[in-house]
Amino acid sequence: MTPAQKILTKLGLKEPENNEAAIQKELQQHENSRRSFFKKTAMGGIALGGAFMFSPVEELVAQSTQKVNRNSAPSDLKITDMRYCVTTVLGRTAIIRIDTNQGIYGLGEVRDGADERYALMLKSRILGMNPCNVEQIFKFIKQFGGQSRQAGGVCAVEMALWDIVGKAYNVPAWQLLGGRYRDKIRLYADTPEAGSPEEQKKLINYRLNEQGYTWLKMDLSINELKGVEGAVVNNKFWENGRGDLQQWGDMSNPMSYANTAHPFTQIQITDKGLDELAKLVDNVRSMVGYSIPLSTDHYGHFDVNNGIRLGKRMEQYRLAWLEDVISWEYTDQWKTLSDALETPCVTGEDIYLLKNFKPLIDIHAVDIVHPDLASSGGLLETKRIGDYAEEHGVAMAMHQAGTPISFMANVHCAAATQNFLALEHHSIDLPWWESLVKTTDGRPLITKGFANLPLTAPGLGIELNDEVVKQHLHPKDKSYFEPTPQWDDKRSHDRIFS
Repeated sequence: MTPAQKILTKLGLKEPENNEAAIQKELQQHENSRRSFFKKTAMGGIALGGAFMFSPVEELVAQSTQKVNRNSAPSDLKITDMRYCVTTVLGRTAIIRIDTNQGIYGLGEVRDGADERYALMLKSRILGMNPCNVEQIFKFIKQFGGQSRQAGGVCAVEMALWDIVGKAYNVPAWQLLGGRYRDKIRLYADTPEAGSPEEQKKLINYRLNEQGYTWLKMDLSINELKGVEGAVVNNKFWENGRGDLQQWGDMSNPMSYANTAHPFTQIQITDKGLDELAKLVDNVRSMVGYSIPLSTDHYGHFDVNNGIRLGKRMEQYRLAWLEDVISWEYTDQWKTLSDALETPCVTGEDIYLLKNFKPLIDIHAVDIVHPDLASSGGLLETKRIGDYAEEHGVAMAMHQAGTPISFMANVHCAAATQNFLALEHHSIDLPWWESLVKTTDGRPLITKGFANLPLTAPGLGIELNDEVVKQHLHPKDKSYFEPTPQWDDKRSHDRIFS
């Protein structure tokens, strides 16, 4: 008996006549057997589809274990198109769709604030390729990615490819990454700001007790010291037109504080300023207690010396981490900061590829890496970052600020990575955010501060809710997955070696 015949016997099937009518008849008769078999197998369709794809009998097995309507085997899949739409999530966040010759498509997301053209320019490079060769395609296009939002196109394509592969083999994306360590994904949420301590306490109670979040993050910016005389040294030169002192400033102005890196501003925080910032943390900590991890972020731009002073002043509050106190590329300064403080130090949301995380991890310059999957390289590269960090005793949290597409890509990656801590959810209070998509297995996206991992739904486990997405398209681009033939032609020789 051949291996394929053994599988058929387990399914209660027999080898059919080699014609389409007979195959369809067998599939109808044995749908219940297929479902029973599926429940008993950990790998679902991938083991069958990958191992037995080369004869009429094996093709029946592959078809009988997959719900995806297709014309032929995954080995015959080809990328035929890339289209997009732009949502208003976080100001401007684009979603892409990669289509194939068999009707299977995948969804990806260009990181918040990034240009959809980062992805569209890759279309001509991937047309005609088999989307199941995810790593090959990633290695082919990763040269077109850069740090932070410049990686948005490469990462969007990578997400969409895993969505396609999962659908083709009828398994969730986490299974393709090696399996799962958890069934639900812990989320961390920003603490809401309010005009008074009383109002803030009410909002925090809502976040913890009704929404169910178990990890919070708050901003601790020197902009909070606006109007406090004697709190900051050398601040006037760096204020924007509104008198604000924060890392964004006026980014349309080349002279803006926002365009000057941390070591070069010579802004300093006085003891009075540190006391004022400590009051902010003390107020929140008194509301949430010490059973809830409390992280901090968005301090403004100042050098490592002031970062150490700020960190030491906050140590009594047992913060979960200090995030991006200085820019990620100053590895030696991160090592100095980390060695000086008890509070864990975190960076990584703007880092592209594992190779750029390695210097920080190798010398333990940070205690926690914090990749944004929409910048770090996508699902597989982010899992590699987590695995490499784990080998060096470094944990991984995940930065995420996008639509449910990127959110679910992160959820699958987090499930497959052992040293994972928590995933950021940045649109908690956006009432229509979850309704942008429909889950393909009927689960809610989030329950009481935890994302629900799809245990059987293939790919990312979501589809767009077209009508809702159309209601939230960016006013400057109302197109909705229209044809993009202008991006079909490749006009350069891209290979980076001779």
